[in-house]
Amino acid sequence: MPRWVDLHLHSTCSDGRFPPAEVIRQAAVAGLSAVALTDHDNVDGIDQALAAGAVLGVEVLPAVELSVQWETWEDIHILGYGIDHHQPALTAALAEFRAFRGGRNERIVANINARLQEEGRAPIDFAEVRARAAGTPGRPHIAQVLMERGYVAGQEQAFHQYLIPCNEPKRFFPLQDAIDLLHGAGGVAVLAHPSYISDQRAELLQLFDAFAVLGLDGIEAYNNRATNDDIDWLISQARRRRLIVTGGSDYHGIPGTEIVIGGGRGNLRIPYSCVEEIRSALKQGCRPN
Repeated sequence: MPRWVDLHLHSTCSDGRFPPAEVIRQAAVAGLSAVALTDHDNVDGIDQALAAGAVLGVEVLPAVELSVQWETWEDIHILGYGIDHHQPALTAALAEFRAFRGGRNERIVANINARLQEEGRAPIDFAEVRARAAGTPGRPHIAQVLMERGYVAGQEQAFHQYLIPCNEPKRFFPLQDAIDLLHGAGGVAVLAHPSYISDQRAELLQLFDAFAVLGLDGIEAYNNRATNDDIDWLISQARRRRLIVTGGSDYHGIPGTEIVIGGGRGNLRIPYSCVEEIRSALKQGCRPN
């Protein structure tokens, strides 16, 4: 009987809607054999996820998602699997990164309040935003406050009307630093949802080649934007470069979105072989033979 997994899930420790234990409970209800909690720049929920997985019979891989830049490319995401999430160098780097992001979000709220004042609306308090996050507050948490105040009808409107116009510059890990950080914590580095980076395959081929030289270990071929043809193509590109293949829904649990845990947009099925590839790469020192 086939076993299915979802190796790209978010909780309230970054920008997801549900606490780590609830995410794992939902994975169990969905019949998943294994999952990975991949919160943005945050590993605080992993112990809770591991504990829930032990009770519910769901295998949980320690993981994280880093935002990186390479040359002129920004906000590329790298997933780290099999990390020692208590490793001091990793936790220190993530704490410093989140501290910067926290200040950025406060500045975004200040910009939004200036706009709300122009509109004759009461400002929002950053404490309201912080209360909705188990970890570092993010822009989705700001959107939640705007929605609860009745200023917008949904998250898409919140971003279009306030968050994008009132944005502040984001910070990224240099790609090489991110890969080295994940390898130093004993993990493997996987390029997340390449279908979101570019829809031009020629561009993706250049990125795959360059990133493999820098130490990339895998490609998230199964992702919520990829068609079946895209998935087959991504798997073939990973094989040609001796990279592992992984997959995940990028589930956040946000109301009104069509992404479902373990299913992406409803038709994504990720085989357990992705977990086996990760474990094999970890045993072999981060690179498959």
